[in-house]
Amino acid sequence: MMYPKQRKRKKRKKHKPSILHYKDGTCYLCVKLEGLYYEYPVVHEHHVYPGNPNRQISEANGFKVYLCPAHHEFSKAAVHENHENMRLIQKDCQREYERTHTREEFMELIGRNYLLDDEEEVEDAHEETEPGFILLVDELGDENL
Repeated sequence: MMYPKQRKRKKRKKHKPSILHYKDGTCYLCVKLEGLYYEYPVVHEHHVYPGNPNRQISEANGFKVYLCPAHHEFSKAAVHENHENMRLIQKDCQREYERTHTREEFMELIGRNYLLDDEEEVEDAHEETEPGFILLVDELGDENL
């Protein structure tokens, strides 16, 4: 051929650093739950929001943490086995993202509000208390205070 075609190169993805955690050998959950700053020889990169499209969004926006093998896959406290630990990381990530962005931007990216449960608990706590004064009465019924 006189004019050979150029080979198309695969587009490289941008790997943004984590917005929650530095890759320094510590485990995010060990530090958060137990206060252990042990440096592991191997830490696994965990994308906070699972699923194929969300994994790519997580990679592009830094929604990832570094976990020890036990907290990633190999114990009952692992995020792939323990729903509570998974939600804890997802809520922390959303809070951190919303420090510099709006909730609407987060919803456009991920499509779900993970802080909704926390907001409902706060609203329920406010609804339980009645406005006004509470009259303190002793056991005998005297109102002398």
